[in-house]
Amino acid sequence: MNFILALDQGTTSSRAVLFDHAGTVRGFAQKEFRQIFPEPGLVEHDAEEIWASQLGVAVEAIARAGVTAADIAAIGITNQRETTVVWDRATGKPIHNAIVWQDRRTAGTCDLLRAQGHEPTFRARTGLVLDSYFSGTKLAWLLDHVPGARIKAEAGELAFGTIDSWLVWNLTGGERHITDASNASRTLLFNIHDGTWDPQLLALLRIPPAVMPEIVDSSEVYGHTAARFLAARVPIAGIAGDQQASLFGQLCDRPGMVKNTYGTGCFMLMHTGTKPVISRQNLLTTVACTIGDQTEYALEGSVFVAGAAVQWLRDGLGIIRSSADVEALAGQVSDNGGVYLVPAFTGLGAPHWDPYARGAMLGITRGTTAGHIARATLESIAFQTADLLEAMEADAGTPLTELRVDGGASANDLLMQFQADLLGVPVVRPQVRETTALGAAYLAGLAVGYWRDRTEIGQLWLAERTFTPAMKREKTAELRRCWSRALERSKRWAEP
Repeated sequence: MNFILALDQGTTSSRAVLFDHAGTVRGFAQKEFRQIFPEPGLVEHDAEEIWASQLGVAVEAIARAGVTAADIAAIGITNQRETTVVWDRATGKPIHNAIVWQDRRTAGTCDLLRAQGHEPTFRARTGLVLDSYFSGTKLAWLLDHVPGARIKAEAGELAFGTIDSWLVWNLTGGERHITDASNASRTLLFNIHDGTWDPQLLALLRIPPAVMPEIVDSSEVYGHTAARFLAARVPIAGIAGDQQASLFGQLCDRPGMVKNTYGTGCFMLMHTGTKPVISRQNLLTTVACTIGDQTEYALEGSVFVAGAAVQWLRDGLGIIRSSADVEALAGQVSDNGGVYLVPAFTGLGAPHWDPYARGAMLGITRGTTAGHIARATLESIAFQTADLLEAMEADAGTPLTELRVDGGASANDLLMQFQADLLGVPVVRPQVRETTALGAAYLAGLAVGYWRDRTEIGQLWLAERTFTPAMKREKTAELRRCWSRALERSKRWAEP
């Protein structure tokens, strides 16, 4: 039992990473899958394609490492969080495409609930703002719009889950219908104070309790894989939503420690200890993890479009061939040339929460080049992160001393340096950048005794590079002032 396998099911790809006891990557595989856009503002995935891709990369990663499933001590799962799947318990087939966290179709439902005065109830019980980002209104939409779904749900014939639930259901051959508290806390249906599905919130969204998964700890043995998938029954022993897994993998386990993940979106979490801190700055209060009888909490700010903006340069505009090319293109110019991109392609997340905002590019002149657009795209990621951090510092009442970073775009040195410049604090990149997968691996390994305790895994974190602020504060202040002007012009654009 020499390895831990982490299944990292993300928004644009499924990944599998095999770790050894030192936290070193020993096997890796990744596969992208389709992004489905039925209408502007709507985003879907084929849940069966997600399952097939995730199983495929698991088998591939094991093979690439030259080992077998018998060498794996446990499997940890981490996932895109609010993406919503409903499936038939008897057939295991989804009743509709998965509705992705980026999807805006239920913005009107949230407006109605807000107008009816329900937002304070959701806020107090879930720690979340009332927004279509979360799973609850997506689930309600599926039950209302798929013919016969509500009747079957009330009869107990359907199962709801976020992607972790969907993967565990399939991996165990339908034996377990579960979710951990970190994922449950992203649904608008989970009471973060007592750790249960909230009856009043279920009733407000007309959700039959029979569709809901059992809530489990983030680190415990839930069951075993069906032997037909990996040729062995491997324990499934860790689950956490992707951003909470990253917080755990970055060893941000003390109040005040902050990490930021640069993926499809951008997600900043600050560990706040064993009591939930309700934000005054439109941030989210979320469960970081539950281990044993202890629940840990975090403040979170979510940027909906970060790395996805670079993908847009590649797929939408065609000005780069691969996402990795953006740094070289942006490096052809010394600054943004006065160009600001607000990538509000699916609305704005924290701290603005405007589902009707849309993308905008301002400051374009005849002298604007592809390099300026590339640089403005990278800078937009850093600007959004700076807005989050400002709100987080106000909630916490203490300034940040360093920011730990991970995710695909953290490999971009130009972006990381600009981020350090904007924030005015060191930005620290770890040696192992697969911190989301690593967090899931740690949770699974702790459950089966692969690692002794959190003190042992705490000794494994090492920095690869620290980016130190170099830009004058007057300059960063001017850049942020121009960014704020551009941001205001993108807001409420698609409002009915």
